[in-house]
Amino acid sequence: MKHAAGTLAFIARFVVIGLAAAFVISLLWPNVGNRLRQHFGVGQPAVESSAATAPAAPVSGPASYADAVSRAAPSVVNIYANKMVTEQAVQMYTDPVLQRLFGGRPAGPAYKKREQNLGSGVIVSSQGYVLTNNHVIANADDIQVLLYDGRVAKAKVVGADMETDLAVLKIDAGNLPVIHIADRHAVRTGDVVLAIGNPLGLNQTVTMGIVSAIGRQLSSGSPEDFIQTDAAINLGNSGGALVNTEGELVGINTLLIGKAANAEGISFAIPVASAKKVLDQIIDTGHVVRGWMGADYTFVPVAADSGLPAAARGAVVTDIYPGGPAAQAGIQPHDILLRLGQEDIVDPADLRRHEAALKPGSKVEVSGLRNGTPFRTEVILAQRPPQTPTASLDG
Repeated sequence: MKHAAGTLAFIARFVVIGLAAAFVISLLWPNVGNRLRQHFGVGQPAVESSAATAPAAPVSGPASYADAVSRAAPSVVNIYANKMVTEQAVQMYTDPVLQRLFGGRPAGPAYKKREQNLGSGVIVSSQGYVLTNNHVIANADDIQVLLYDGRVAKAKVVGADMETDLAVLKIDAGNLPVIHIADRHAVRTGDVVLAIGNPLGLNQTVTMGIVSAIGRQLSSGSPEDFIQTDAAINLGNSGGALVNTEGELVGINTLLIGKAANAEGISFAIPVASAKKVLDQIIDTGHVVRGWMGADYTFVPVAADSGLPAAARGAVVTDIYPGGPAAQAGIQPHDILLRLGQEDIVDPADLRRHEAALKPGSKVEVSGLRNGTPFRTEVILAQRPPQTPTASLDG
């Protein structure tokens, strides 16, 4: 018994000494146990290993865009533009010989018939201003607007701008749902967008696509650029809303390149920043005013651009309008224009935008290269003459 008791006392003292030593080691070398377990590969919880190696969950888009549509759709209206056209009945000769000789002939007096053009529009002001496309309402005698809640209002044309193909209408109605306009820098290539409009009379139709490109130039002579999208656009969509996934207006749908050009999924919208500028000017003055130098431009050839900063590529003058501001300032064909006022010129489209943004009558310094030699001159801008759209419009 005495021997057993002595053994137990010895074991107890050994355990106490061991625990004390472990405590001291843990104080002097923190995490030594974890390092030993990692070294020998024992004691690691399985859940830690799986958590450390598990990949991040992929980010996916929303399962539905119904919330965006519910915010934007009430602001999109149907437009019915009516006009009377004159036609003349033609009656064919019944005798085959006379048909070959004379074809048809007028059969009595001319008659008039009513034609209706379908389109879409967007309510942009509680005062009743509606943005749409000019080609939807051009030459219309009567314009009716169908609101989301079923009300019908007669519209009058406040003004139109052919270069952007935009028109501003005014309706007299209360409690109007005004669309929320997105930040001007909110659109990026690859963003999901929704087109809302009245294609083929199917009101409040929603289609989805992505922004295929921004800053598209549809005419070398126009200062305006467009958003390209693959959202489905059809006849009647013109003037409708292009919105982001928050239901905010990012553009006004305007045209598509259809199957006649062997193209699918290529549509264009006017950026909301451009549309807002047109809207404000038409409300203020009834028309849009743009600055003009009286010259045409093209891209700088690579050889002519050697040694120039990449951020100031410039534009080459191709033609000068006789008697225009550029001619009066001594600008010549083949001049490379690098700077307009305080702005570096990136390319011809960039020059057009800066030029159009200046007020007619303002004086601006132009600098560039002529036969490799720097030059400066001052141009007094005129008002840009009316321009007709060069693209064929559909939708």
